[in-house]
This record gives sequence, structure tokens and C-alpha cells, in this order.
Amino acid sequence: MVLEATMIAIDNSEYMRNGDYLTTRYDAQLTATEFIFQNKVNSNPENTVGLLAYGGSGPQVLSTLTTDFGKILSGVHDTKIAGENHFSSGIQVAALALKHRQNKVQQQRIIVFVGSPVNESEKELEKLAKKMKKNNVAIDIINFGEESVNTSKLEKFNSVINNHDNSHLVTIPPGPRLLYEVIASSPILVEGGFEVDGVDMDGFGAGGFGNDLLDPNMDPDLALALRLSLEEERTRQEREAADRAKKDAAVSSELEKIDEGKEGDDKKDEDSKDVDMEGAQ
Repeated sequence: MVLEATMIAIDNSEYMRNGDYLTTRYDAQLTATEFIFQNKVNSNPENTVGLLAYGGSGPQVLSTLTTDFGKILSGVHDTKIAGENHFSSGIQVAALALKHRQNKVQQQRIIVFVGSPVNESEKELEKLAKKMKKNNVAIDIINFGEESVNTSKLEKFNSVINNHDNSHLVTIPPGPRLLYEVIASSPILVEGGFEVDGVDMDGFGAGGFGNDLLDPNMDPDLALALRLSLEEERTRQEREAADRAKKDAAVSSELEKIDEGKEGDDKKDEDSKDVDMEGAQ
């Protein structure tokens, strides 16, 4: 496997509070971050991963390059959701952290989550992409949440920085699949990648999120945790569907009662009119 140093850049801007991804964009991003970390470290024991947040008042390195996930967790624990994203400066700080990697044989990669509008113009992004390409930094972008606003800009950025297919853009609209599930089958983690719409991600082993998509050397504890997470999510969705069905049935019942009452009142009014007419005659 390729020997890499990877900086994961997370978006901690105010947009990450949105609940269109389970349970919020921010939480979905953190689950995916853990998945990516484990995948990178398990694929090559000499790989290192660092973490950076680029929301708030500006980029902040949460963990330098490491193989210890505890350091990543510690950095995440101190992070607050605030402000807006600082895409360009975040990329540049991440590249600086990669430049100071101890093992210079490691290839440089940045994986950046973009869950809020990118403020830079296409021309500014093109300039940044050329600079990163010149410095041999590959960049994978996970575009979610604000894909309608960001996709065209990020496609342009990716087209400039991509060098022999070493950089990727994965756009993930809200849907039934968890964020990390889609990333697991994307070119970011799987060589060649898969069509997102054509992959059954409903469970382990049955042609879906199973041995074909996961690194065979993955930590069994992580695989178990992912399986349990999927089962919990499936149970939650089934429970919510049942609750919705009950509520819909209750609402329908109430509406029927209201309609019946209205029909009774209308009939009384008609009877009373008939009595009045007869009295008048």
C-alpha cells in the first residue's frame, strides 16, 4: 500500500449544526473522520494522520501527524462549532503541517470535509489548486450539505489539482446512507471506487458494506462497531417509521370524527330549516 501522511480537515462552521445528516453534519463528519483514520493506519502501519479544523475564527491544528487515535479524539473534544469556513487558509495550514512530516518518503494528502458554502471565487481556488499541485499535495474533497452551492467550484478545483487521478471529489447529498458508508465505497478509500447509487450499503457481507469494501486488515473491533452502528440506525429508522404510521393513523381518525361531526351539524341545520318552512306554510 502507498505510504502516506494525511491531514484531515474538518468543517466546524455554524452550518455544521444542521440535522440533514444523522445526527448533525458535524457528528456525521466526526464518524467519517474516525473511519478514515482507521482505514489509513490499517492499510500501512507507517502511515500517519493529523487533524485540522478550519471553521471558527480560522484554521486550528487539532492534532499533528500521528498513529494514535487518542490524540485525534483529544483534539476533537476541544473543538467548538462557530463562524464560517476558511477553505483556502485551512488547506494551506494543512499543507504546512504535511511539509513538517518526519518521514519525507510519505506522500502528502489532505482530505477535506466541506459542509458549508465556500466563499472563495473560482479564480482564487484555481490559484490554490495550482500551488498545492506544484508542492505535490493530493487533495480529496468530501462535498456534502451545501452541494448545490459548492459543487461547480469544487469540480473546477479538482480538475486543476488532479494529477494522474491522485485527487478526488465525492459529492454526497442527504439520503438514507450514513456519510461514512458512502465514503467507504468512494475512490477516496477504495482504489477505482464505486458508483454511489449502484452500491447496496444496507448491511455487512451481503454484497453491501462488507468485506469487498472494507480493508481486510481492518481492526475487528472497528468492524464490529460499524456493524452495530448500522443495526442501531436501521432499528431507529424502523421505529420512526412505526411512530409516523401511528401519528398518521391518529390524525386520520381525528379528521374522520371532525367530518362526521360536521355532517351531523349540517343535517341538524337542514332539519331545522325544514321545520321553519313547514311552520311558515
